[in-house]
Amino acid sequence: MREIHLVARPTGVPTADLFEIVPSAPVELAPGAALVQNVLLSVDPYMRQGMDSEEWWPLNTPGEGRALGRVLQSLTPVYQPGDIVFHTQGWRTHAIVTADDSRKIDELPGVPLSAHLGILGGTGLSAYVGLKRILDLQPGETLFVSAAAGGVGTAAARIAKLMGAGRVIGSTGSDEKAKYLVEEVGLDAAINYRHGALVEQLAAAAPDGVDAYLDNVGGEHLAAAIDVLNVRGRIAWCGAVSTYNHEAGVAPRNLFDIVGKELRLQGFLVRNHLDLRPELIDFLTPHLQSGAVVSDETVVDGLDRMVDAFLAMLGGGNIGKMLVELSDPGLRR
Repeated sequence: MREIHLVARPTGVPTADLFEIVPSAPVELAPGAALVQNVLLSVDPYMRQGMDSEEWWPLNTPGEGRALGRVLQSLTPVYQPGDIVFHTQGWRTHAIVTADDSRKIDELPGVPLSAHLGILGGTGLSAYVGLKRILDLQPGETLFVSAAAGGVGTAAARIAKLMGAGRVIGSTGSDEKAKYLVEEVGLDAAINYRHGALVEQLAAAAPDGVDAYLDNVGGEHLAAAIDVLNVRGRIAWCGAVSTYNHEAGVAPRNLFDIVGKELRLQGFLVRNHLDLRPELIDFLTPHLQSGAVVSDETVVDGLDRMVDAFLAMLGGGNIGKMLVELSDPGLRR
């Protein structure tokens, strides 16, 4: 039983020396609790924000993180040994959970378990909330998604196509990812933002303008979207990864153009929209079972590589959801 501690706070881009793998403290299972062995750990951009906060991530403790675990011992009637549960005690090999801070995962025939951290989990739910509840995406509309090769981005593109979007455009940071987005995910156009002015590339990819924008990046991506959005276009602000290392400002240069174009910009936190999770699962499960949709993911093996996976994700080293697999590889697919 091991866990990863944050031992110092970053200034700018995090480095591996800020983390330490240590043995877990001995635990005693209390009535109402269960011991789970973690199988899959989620690696997410929001974790970088947590590193700045003593309240969110105290030093010398493991971080919060979404995880799937297999029940080893149970002192609660809610769980039986062998059950798979979702909880938020990542950055460790084992966790003590209760029915109040976890939930059982019902395995779905033909659906990989990893999808419950990807397109069926908080990642896919973020995309679904942004598209349906915040943007109210309509059939035939043009959608722009930033960080389109990441977990939320790939999920958003796939879901938008199922919702009838007329044209889906994504931005990413490499030609390899742009090719993947068009050929594998089904985007109509993918922009490598490193190849010249983003606003010019976006305008060329969307000659009739953009109706809706799902923002995962902020900064210049948000500014470019404001320039290209049609009058009364909508923006769902999901994240701002360009600002998490304090390397860029949050407010775009043309923020006041939101007034002139009568745009709507709304931020959201997925935890306030959990009521949509059953609807998302019902909506996507048949498409996952048929193979029409996949949960895009990059998987690394072992707790020893958790920090590497986290740093790689922050640097764009993943396609789809970044996951760390700890045990039972047969459970993932």
